[in-house]
Amino acid sequence: MRGRARLLTATAAAALLIGCVAGTASSEPGPGTGAGVGRGVGVGTGKDGERVLVFSKTAGFRHDSIPAGVEAVRELGAEGGFTVDATEDAGAFTAANLARYDAVVWMSTTGDVLNGEQQRAFEGYIRGGGAYVGVHAAADTEYDWPFYAGLAGAYFQSHPAIQKARVHVEDHAHPATSHLGAGAWERTDEWYNYRSNPRERARVLASLDESSYAGGTMSGDHPIAWCQSNYHGGRSFYTGGGHTKESYAEPEFRRHLLGGIRWAVGAAQADCRPEKGYTSIFDGKAASLSGWKQAGPGSFALNEDDGTLTTVGGMGMLWYERRQLGAYSLKLDWRMRGDDNSGIFVGFPASDDPWSAVNNGYEIQIDATDVPAKTTGSVHGFKSADLKKRDKALNPPGEWNTYEIRVEGERLRVYLNGVKINDFTNTDPARSLRQGHIGIQNHGDADEVSFRDIRVKDLPAARPGAGH
Repeated sequence: MRGRARLLTATAAAALLIGCVAGTASSEPGPGTGAGVGRGVGVGTGKDGERVLVFSKTAGFRHDSIPAGVEAVRELGAEGGFTVDATEDAGAFTAANLARYDAVVWMSTTGDVLNGEQQRAFEGYIRGGGAYVGVHAAADTEYDWPFYAGLAGAYFQSHPAIQKARVHVEDHAHPATSHLGAGAWERTDEWYNYRSNPRERARVLASLDESSYAGGTMSGDHPIAWCQSNYHGGRSFYTGGGHTKESYAEPEFRRHLLGGIRWAVGAAQADCRPEKGYTSIFDGKAASLSGWKQAGPGSFALNEDDGTLTTVGGMGMLWYERRQLGAYSLKLDWRMRGDDNSGIFVGFPASDDPWSAVNNGYEIQIDATDVPAKTTGSVHGFKSADLKKRDKALNPPGEWNTYEIRVEGERLRVYLNGVKINDFTNTDPARSLRQGHIGIQNHGDADEVSFRDIRVKDLPAARPGAGH
């Protein structure tokens, strides 16, 4: 694993309380790494700060926005604590040179830009844990290189005229999209149509609303930004934005690009496994809380602008009363303000007493500073997470994380940002995981934890008596 800087961003949002639920590219280095400071203050630079190579060679159409894009990445590097080099010389693609970089940004490259030897060097770099960031016309590149096709995720097919469109964010936890609210992201760009849909092999972060503009040809399912956490050993992030010079002056697009680079270099973690088949049970709107009920004291504050529920007081629990779950995958995004405490309860019977969930179900803990059996990723009081894996996968306070809690029979597995960190099998008949409700905890006055995008997928039922 390459170095992992951490850039912390301050967040603030007003909450609605609802009752109890309520320059020209060159090969010269860019700016320096900047001063790394401690976690929670600004930028922690991991090893000696990450290094990114921006590659912008073109063998076809050349975008006049390339200099603006390169300069934007230089500026983002100064902000985010990583060094930026830029080149249009494909001779930079040697094993020895690529090993110096934590990610390579393909900035609107076009056509056949690498020879066979250079391609093999880049494949080796990715297989060794390197990272790719593709911007806009990176999808209009290397059509005869199958490895690149899978890495980029999809090839360019066509585009209509530059125009405004609505972008729908599908993943609010990834650092490339976590700053975007629950509503549509409206912006002007040249919107690519792609030859294939990457959804089957990549985690789609954002998609286009084809009804909001003219010229979309992907039958209503139109991914525009996506990521892959393990493409032959490396990471891949692509965004279709960035055709216009103006894109690189847009604060939200710059944060989008920065988030993609931060994730690619390992400075932030996210679940980039493909996701399909989930049903939302909390989508950030008040209407989706109709199936939920507060048990015990305290409440949750709803912010419909960013689609979050934030704990208020306690000790209580907001539980999903609409139906019990059997075999299922539960996914949700969460963020701690600081040293806070909360958790997700599973496998408990219906009750207005939150202690019933404590005594009859299991809690997947959120509290990174407690003892091992009661810390983030643990099955509270029963089994610690794999702390080495947990620490590598965990984003710090102020940043979003994603849990997948997977229950099949009496087996409970916990994934943090796509990494399995706990595997627990229940042996107590009185606490069976085969049927029960799920809930999120509001722990107390001193704790502030936010949740969003709670979704569930039913799985085939496990055989009776099968823990695994």
